[in-house]
Amino acid sequence: MNDLWAALGLVLVLEGVLYALFPQTMINMLKNIPQMPVSSLRFMGFCALAVGWMIVWWVRH
Repeated sequence: MNDLWAALGLVLVLEGVLYALFPQTMINMLKNIPQMPVSSLRFMGFCALAVGWMIVWWVRH
């Protein structure tokens, strides 16, 4: 359970860094999301999921 909390904390740190260092870029990206095709968003989601899964697998093994 500690690993889950550590992972959640790390996600929040990484998100916070992006908003702190590049606030205008993040605003522009969020404005563009509704205009993107659903298939592109789904593909990016699956890619992020795959990369995250591989990182966790690599760290654990």
